[in-house]
Amino acid sequence: MFQRIITFFEKQSFGVCTYLAERLNMSISKIRLFFIYASFLAVGFPIIFYILAALVLDVRHYVKKIRLRIWDV
Repeated sequence: MFQRIITFFEKQSFGVCTYLAERLNMSISKIRLFFIYASFLAVGFPIIFYILAALVLDVRHYVKKIRLRIWDV
């Protein structure tokens, strides 16, 4: 049951922590813990950063998809 809950949240996440961990060559769990602890200390500012980063990554993915579709013609 617990594993199903974890899998659900990992599938629904935006991939910001995964992207940052790959770019910084760090563990994903360390990045996630950083966001959790920083959210408590900075009164929610990292949550705003996380949402903005998710939007930027989503737009980048959308633009890449369109760019590939244009060059397929």
